[in-house]
Amino acid sequence: MDSRKYYILFLLTFLILITGCKNEFEKVRTSGNTELIYKKGLEYFDKEDYQKAQSLFELVLSSFRGKKESETLYYKYAYTHYYLRNYILGSYYFKSAANIFSTGEFKEDSEYMAAYCNYCMSPDYKLDQTETLKAIDGFQSFINTYPNSNRVADSNKRIDELRQKLAKKSLEEANLYFNIKHYQSAITCYNNLLNDYPDISDREFIKYMIIKSTYDWAYRSFSFKQTERFNLLIDKYEDFVNKYPKSKYLKEVKTFYRNSKIKLKEISL
Repeated sequence: MDSRKYYILFLLTFLILITGCKNEFEKVRTSGNTELIYKKGLEYFDKEDYQKAQSLFELVLSSFRGKKESETLYYKYAYTHYYLRNYILGSYYFKSAANIFSTGEFKEDSEYMAAYCNYCMSPDYKLDQTETLKAIDGFQSFINTYPNSNRVADSNKRIDELRQKLAKKSLEEANLYFNIKHYQSAITCYNNLLNDYPDISDREFIKYMIIKSTYDWAYRSFSFKQTERFNLLIDKYEDFVNKYPKSKYLKEVKTFYRNSKIKLKEISL
């Protein structure tokens, strides 16, 4: 029985404390006292209660425009969106902070965080990559603007990661063209991959797929186009064997090469 009384007493005390906290926040929020709202917003921010901090900051953003507190207020307001995982608004307000306070102490961090918020929104490679491209542009702009920043290495690392995602998406698109027998489009996509991503890890596979696509394209072409396309395959073959003499694809590539030579002989008769 005593333990139940203690439990009820504890529960009541807890509810009173919660209600008191809530009342304090509501009191500040409805006070109309901009200095108090700003001060309490900073306190909530430091306590990592970003929802309450954001609510209070929103009330006084316009009131502090042009004042010395304005930069800190705007900067921390942007961070509340980031911490609450509202990355679209986070990126927007960080970019705005960097533009509005172009000589301020938080400009560098704001520029980086604007890009980082877009990085956080970068989706799986199979989906639309608009945010990925925005993040890459943002990090590159940061590197160009702050070449001596200690965040340059991190920015380069994230650009490489995002570019690998774009490359993976492009490779999947090229493979799709091959699978549906649109060989010319597949070849174009594979070649673009090699040009756009010279450090891509699948380079050997892509060159193999160019040869395979070229062979199937030539074989299925009208006869008056076959000579040109089989000769193109032979050129690609020679480049491939020079670069990858021990490739696991070599046996199959040699078969394409031999068959192409045979076909060219038949055409010339």
